[in-house]
Amino acid sequence: MRVYATYPHMHPNDIIAWQELPVIQKIIADETWLEGERRGCAVGAHDPVVTEKVCAVVLRIGRQLREAMSDAQAA
Repeated sequence: MRVYATYPHMHPNDIIAWQELPVIQKIIADETWLEGERRGCAVGAHDPVVTEKVCAVVLRIGRQLREAMSDAQAA
């Protein structure tokens, strides 16, 4: 699968974003599965609940990484 075709707004030279994509795709898959289990039926990856949970996870991880980097720089 060509990732750029899936995410057309990404700059093809954005190395960090390209490296993050597999992790984000795994988070989407996990949250889609979890929401399907919670509801007891199939749920799409673009379901609003899944989208909200994926955003929350990505933002939480980003915050943790920023905090870890600022702590490391302060030391």
